Amino acid sequence: MKLQVTQENLNKALATVARVANTRNALPILANVLLKTTNNQLSIAATNLDISITEYCGAKVAEEGSITVPARLMQDFINNLPHGVIQLRLEDNKLHISTDQYNSVINGVVADDFPTMPAITEGQSWQIPAAQLKKGLQQVIFAASNDQSRPVLTGVLLHVANGQVYMAATDSHRLAEKSLGESNDTYSLLIPATAMQDLLRIVSDQDGDIMITSDDQQVLFQAGDVELVARLIDAQYPDYRRLIPQEFAVTATVKRTDLINVTKVSSLFARESAGSITINVDEANQSLSIRSVASQLGENTSSANGDVAGTGAITLNSRYLLDALQAMNGEQASFCFNGKLEAALIKDPAAADYAHIIMPLKS
Repeated sequence: MKLQVTQENLNKALATVARVANTRNALPILANVLLKTTNNQLSIAATNLDISITEYCGAKVAEEGSITVPARLMQDFINNLPHGVIQLRLEDNKLHISTDQYNSVINGVVADDFPTMPAITEGQSWQIPAAQLKKGLQQVIFAASNDQSRPVLTGVLLHVANGQVYMAATDSHRLAEKSLGESNDTYSLLIPATAMQDLLRIVSDQDGDIMITSDDQQVLFQAGDVELVARLIDAQYPDYRRLIPQEFAVTATVKRTDLINVTKVSSLFARESAGSITINVDEANQSLSIRSVASQLGENTSSANGDVAGTGAITLNSRYLLDALQAMNGEQASFCFNGKLEAALIKDPAAADYAHIIMPLKS
């Protein structure tokens, strides 16, 4: 292998893929990145056996070849080189890297030992605009669980229901759902949230459409010069849509920034009670107030005025409420519930494409 590539392109590609490389895996080669020449391009790939990311960058290839090298060392080294052209040359499984001022050698491992995800040969494909996918990921991912003992909840569900594409995630305490538009296709993919976090980093720099291809075991996202392949979680996702109430006895619509501020202040007094805050909605005063008590420090009650229908109280986790409010964009936020033992819904009254459900705490 012998080629020339710019430091900017190589550094960007390594930053995209190297985070997937896993130094703690039982297979040492999974701590490496694969460098391979393909059609006068250099492909850089990394995998942890569940997620694989490949980025292609333009290169001037004199001799074809492939090698794997330690991801962390390669990324840090290339990142510290000055902008300009880098020469890569492979001799006896040693990668020679040179510029006008630097000459280095990194010991590699033959590419034959590098595991690759099987190609998706039979499946269906469709497209989603990058901006739409990015917004959906930002509003949903954080609601997925980190508890590996319940793997079904560590995924993000991408599916079609009633002609609409939805993205949803839940940790059983809260649920976020985003509509991504209409579709005539039929699919239901449960994708690891870790893969979706990597996808969010990738699509943040993309314009145009993201091509998605899936079969029964894997899903492939193609975004410009980057490809991400993830193994699907083999589990039946809960029928979460039946948990979303359609009618509410109590609804308060207030300025979103006001609700964020009163929640933040109340959360300061809720630290010793695991974030527990009590939200009171009063139709007579047209206000929403939040009360929190810290037995050793004191207590706080903060309120925001708005458009209120119904009166009631519910106890929630302040962090969950803040996460939901900060994921939204609109000027207003509607807080809706039926009773202190039923789920609360937070939504933008001017946009029907996002809903966030929070389960109550015992008051």
